[in-house]
Amino acid sequence: MDANEKNPARTAAGNPVYSRSDTAKVNLSDNEWKKILPEEVYYIARMKGTERPWTSKFENFNETGTYYCAACGNALFRSDTKFESGCGWPSFYEPISKSSIIYTPDNTQGMVRTEVQCGKCKAHLGHVFEDGPPPTGLRYCINGVILDFEKAKETEKKYDQKKQQE
Repeated sequence: MDANEKNPARTAAGNPVYSRSDTAKVNLSDNEWKKILPEEVYYIARMKGTERPWTSKFENFNETGTYYCAACGNALFRSDTKFESGCGWPSFYEPISKSSIIYTPDNTQGMVRTEVQCGKCKAHLGHVFEDGPPPTGLRYCINGVILDFEKAKETEKKYDQKKQQE
């Protein structure tokens, strides 16, 4: 795995599984996750927590690029699928690919919902609801703490550098 393809902040924090290029499934124990994830990411990702509404740095964020799982680096959503839902959490109408998300029934807290998890590491991301905009009619309501973001220009630059090396 190329060191440039890892998020330096996550690598420095001691997360050996964080990669935006490796698509292999990640299966660690809760104890192993606790050692490598920041406390707030662990709480959301592994304990299925929820951040307070309107507190995410991505709630009113409108940069162009890609959102990744903060636990493992899996690509989750493109910024052009993000929309203002008014729910207090970053919302998207479509994941980046069918395999980037896992859907799980969630009947906790007296509600019937569908939980969405990272397709690579099974981190809790949030929930999906059927009240979103066209073209999908879906609203992926995602905890901002579990998201990382990379601007499109940075992604394009890395792509161009990789092409030159080939």
